[in-house]
Amino acid sequence: MSSLIDADEIRHEAEFVWLEDVDQLDYVRQSLDRLPTRKGKPAYHRDGRMVGYAILGPDAKASRASGTFRRRVFWVLPHDRDAEPDGLYARSVPAEAVDPRTLEPRVKGYKTERSEGGPPSPAMQELGIQLPL
Repeated sequence: MSSLIDADEIRHEAEFVWLEDVDQLDYVRQSLDRLPTRKGKPAYHRDGRMVGYAILGPDAKASRASGTFRRRVFWVLPHDRDAEPDGLYARSVPAEAVDPRTLEPRVKGYKTERSEGGPPSPAMQELGIQLPL
């Protein structure tokens, strides 16, 4: 979950691979998964779909106990806002969700007004901008 992701755990991220245009998503869920490699597309075992993942740099070390690497994986579930705009998350977000526009390698990301589903700020209202964009 985003609140549980420690900056130290993501310090070896080199880049993200996005599998979809995340500019079309108000939020993505993120988790730290134990994966067998530093790079390459990980297997995905959740409902929904994986929309991106982190690639680690060569200085990342595998866990001594498991031999795995902790890498971020970004995903959405079938009942998330992109599939059900008026559903459960029409005006809220899951705990592990962040606005994908705030993500960069080694940066945790955060929720925004857009990812939270509004209401729009006075500045957005003044400009006539409606959520979701």
